[in-house]
Amino acid sequence: MSRVCQLTGKSVMVGNNVSHSNRKTKRRFYPNLVTKKFFVPEDNSFITLKISTSALRTINKKGITACLKEAREKGFLK
Repeated sequence: MSRVCQLTGKSVMVGNNVSHSNRKTKRRFYPNLVTKKFFVPEDNSFITLKISTSALRTINKKGITACLKEAREKGFLK
């Protein structure tokens, strides 16, 4: 599985390492992803998601059901 958040769609960004002499080499900025298991009360089941920590804060605020519905509408989750 690639390094993409399943709820927000956050993925790898590309940039440069800039040395003291101002030489630039390519680098990648990875999202802060965690694998987390959630209980969905509507389905009475557990779901495992690979999400960013900012999405985890959103889940704590809105609830897992609202976040899953929103991710399905945006096409990040099947």
